[in-house]
Amino acid sequence: MTSTYLDYNATAPVRPEAADAVACALRIGGNPSSVHANGRLARAAVEKARGEVAALVGVKPGSVTFTSGGTEANALAVQSAVAGGSRRLIVGAADHPSLIEGASATGCWTELWPVDGEGLADLGWLRVRLGAWKAADGRPFVALSLANGETGVIQPTAEIGAIVHEAGGWLHLDAVQAAGKIAVDFSALGGDTMALSAHKLGGPQGVGALVAGTRATVARRQFGGGQESGRRAGTENVPGIAGFGAAASAALRDLPKVAAQATWRDELAVRVKDAGAEVLGAGAERLPQTLCFAATGFGSELQVMNLDLAGVMVSAGAACLSGKVKASPVVEAMGRADLAPYSLRISGGWASTEADWKRCGDVWVEAYARSLSRKREVA
Repeated sequence: MTSTYLDYNATAPVRPEAADAVACALRIGGNPSSVHANGRLARAAVEKARGEVAALVGVKPGSVTFTSGGTEANALAVQSAVAGGSRRLIVGAADHPSLIEGASATGCWTELWPVDGEGLADLGWLRVRLGAWKAADGRPFVALSLANGETGVIQPTAEIGAIVHEAGGWLHLDAVQAAGKIAVDFSALGGDTMALSAHKLGGPQGVGALVAGTRATVARRQFGGGQESGRRAGTENVPGIAGFGAAASAALRDLPKVAAQATWRDELAVRVKDAGAEVLGAGAERLPQTLCFAATGFGSELQVMNLDLAGVMVSAGAACLSGKVKASPVVEAMGRADLAPYSLRISGGWASTEADWKRCGDVWVEAYARSLSRKREVA
């Protein structure tokens, strides 16, 4: 059976460049904090990767703090804001659980920032909330995803940043899904901190980074040694970091190839719409390789199973919620609770082909036709 993988937003297959970098780092065998020859080689591998990750988002290497992944990077930003005096947090209603739950877990007052029917953040709501901010609430902290992992919808972060900064606030961007799929310029996006993850762009799992600008102060939340310029204690994951750097460099190079997938995405969108499905976020700017749609009556779990049996791998929403497929909270936040139990996400990446997208369409259209036929027979 032919295998078709279109679940890059869950995790991307490891790029050959990243695998080679991991293997090379494993052979070094030194601690990057040691001063002997092997230690210096390990340190060099870490700093080379720091430069490669920094180049992906247009910052200086010193702005990058390596973490265990995007979830920890989001947590570090939230906790740093609270350590700096923020007592009230605003998080996008359609954002990743690591932001929503991470903010709530601080014990601070946390508000969910609503989105419209396309999944775009409500800027008017934000202006009202920040306009009524009280000194007792501390510095405003606002967090949202640059691009949604389910719908691919991209937020107007430069405009959002201007609103937040006018109120003296801190804007944190979760760019885990965006980096490596669209051009990401940290300064132009208007954020103060940004979360990244290696495995979303073809690096190894278990490594990420927090990028911090001059308006943010990263507080030490993990104690022990003085690694990562004192911002995160613990011996660095040298192989993972090296793989992250190599993947970041390759992702920057391959951005035009990913951009070309918008055509394939749109062709599939036409097919599923003709069959009776509704595309979510279609009226907003989206990641070029992400398509989310829903067909009423054809449950998300059934769609995933039908496609998987045919060798096509996709997701029903975020991977962190998989294993127990349920109605998408992202689609619910968009005001489409009626479609939430039926949403499906298709996401390509660095090794995807036009044939992959076409095959996915063939299999889905056939599966949906069978589903409709069975319903008619029962009726």
